[in-house]
Parts: sequence; C-alpha cells; structure tokens
Amino acid sequence: MQCNIDRSGRTLRLVMGAIIEMIGFALLLWWYRGGPPWSIWPAIACIGLGNFAIIEGTIGWCAVRAMGFRTPI
Repeated sequence: MQCNIDRSGRTLRLVMGAIIEMIGFALLLWWYRGGPPWSIWPAIACIGLGNFAIIEGTIGWCAVRAMGFRTPI
C-alpha cells in the first residue's frame, strides 16, 4: 500500500481512531456492568473501526482515497 494522505490527514485519523476506540471501550464497560445486552455489538464495532482508523493513520493510507474518492483532508 502506498502512502496517499499527508501529515494532517494522518493526525486526523489517529485522533479520530482514538476517540472512536474510547467510545467503544466505554460501551463495553457499560455492557459489562449490567447495561443492555445489545450494547456489546456497537462496542465491538467501535473498537474495530477505531483500530482500523489508527492503522490508517499510522501507515498513511486512506481506504476511501484508495477507492478513488477525494477527501478534503
């Protein structure tokens, strides 16, 4: 995979991934402490998507740009 985003895009993806992952872990904690049983699925999705965004930011590659779409950042 070739680098297709600049430094500002990488930073945005790293921060966005960290925030999404924190939301996922908060949902996971809510589920663990007796929250509704459905809250496990958004928690797993947020943790997975957060990890993907962090990986994108780390290696400097954007999946949306790789599909041919232009993103402003």
